[in-house]
Amino acid sequence: MNRQLPLALRVQLAPSLDDFVMGTNRTLPDALSAMLAGGNEALLFLFGPPGCGRTHLLTAQCARAERHGLQCAYLPLAEYTDLAPGMLLELENLDLIAVDDVHRIAGLETWETALFGLFNRCRERGTRLLFSADCGPAALPIEMPDLRSRLAWGLTLAIKPLDDTGRQTLLQRLAKQRALELPDEVADYLLARTPRHPNDLIELVDRLDHAALAAQRQKLTIPFVRDFV
Repeated sequence: MNRQLPLALRVQLAPSLDDFVMGTNRTLPDALSAMLAGGNEALLFLFGPPGCGRTHLLTAQCARAERHGLQCAYLPLAEYTDLAPGMLLELENLDLIAVDDVHRIAGLETWETALFGLFNRCRERGTRLLFSADCGPAALPIEMPDLRSRLAWGLTLAIKPLDDTGRQTLLQRLAKQRALELPDEVADYLLARTPRHPNDLIELVDRLDHAALAAQRQKLTIPFVRDFV
């Protein structure tokens, strides 16, 4: 990361693309890999509902890019009230810029103008741009038509929420990361009785992890997890 960007992502805190459950999003891995190669694939716009993993993908892409020797910046526009549009100046000198939650600054003239300028400078220099929002570029309530059209210049991909198979994979992967054994039948039991939003599943596994540590057990069973659903 550029040391002059105090709000840029710290790689050691970033998730990994290997931890992301792709589910039915089969084109995502190739699109993210192609982006690192630059060229015609240097602009990628991802969109999807809350909890679909947009932030995970953007931060993990930055982390992977840095392992390839690229300089990156991650801009969380959900925190725009704590940021200043002026921080976008000269970011085009980096190799990759990931701009998360673009929809949060829609209708804010100073931010739209700053993002429009950054976009143009990055295109001139060939800087890779990775955007995310809760909807596609055409549906964004951006008041600057030229900015909205530019955001659609590259590849746009919708991130599809996980289906039941994907949720089970997520549950079992989260459990494995915590050295827990979660058999298929226990995962099915949990999914049938708990909220299915990924954030809820993460919270559930955290609670199970604490309980398993206290009980000094590794394998989760239906009788054990019954008290947590």
